[in-house]
Amino acid sequence: MDEPKPQQPKADPVESERDRRIANMVLLGFFVAVVAGGIWLIDTMLDQRAVDDCAAQGRRNCAPINVPAR
Repeated sequence: MDEPKPQQPKADPVESERDRRIANMVLLGFFVAVVAGGIWLIDTMLDQRAVDDCAAQGRRNCAPINVPAR
């Protein structure tokens, strides 16, 4: 009797160079967006800390409001 041959697992579809390039560009765009968001968040937190420190010292005009000229 012949032994049954073990079935080969199905091979994943071949990933083309174009597919990898597109995936890398999407990941790069996501990474840039996350870094830009982090920089914006840190800058906002630093500004708020400066205003909080100013207000804690009892100063006035810690966050001036710009009013357009009429």
